[in-house]
Amino acid sequence: MNIVCKNDQMTVDIDEDQVKCLVMCFLSWKKVCCQEVSICFVNKTMIAKLHGDYFQDATPTDCISFPIDAPQDKSNGYKVLGEVFVCPEIAFEYASTHHLSPLKELSLCIVHGLLHLLGYDDRNVKNQVIMYKEERLAISYLQKKGVLLHA
Repeated sequence: MNIVCKNDQMTVDIDEDQVKCLVMCFLSWKKVCCQEVSICFVNKTMIAKLHGDYFQDATPTDCISFPIDAPQDKSNGYKVLGEVFVCPEIAFEYASTHHLSPLKELSLCIVHGLLHLLGYDDRNVKNQVIMYKEERLAISYLQKKGVLLHA
């Protein structure tokens, strides 16, 4: 599987190998078969622009996902799961405000984005409960596997 990891921000050092390991372990755990997925780390300006352009809300956010090929698509051929854009600065600010581990919060943002690529939705309370439960399970699993982002 090709995990494209691109770092277009300068606020936080990103270990691309750790990101790729986290993504690979998560997708394996979820039994997702695809040939490619992209994780792109961007600054506040870029995430706000994406948020405004695609979701009509120009405020910065922690992550945005763009699904491409449905994970349940059983057709042959090269399958691109999608792209996740993550803003480490927003994740770190949230972690600081809530007294959380910044790198664990950044890991959670990646997982959250990947869950969106898999079809999870958090636009209403019922779906939020389902998605947040799945996030907690994923983070627990990835922590046990030792693949959460770390210093």
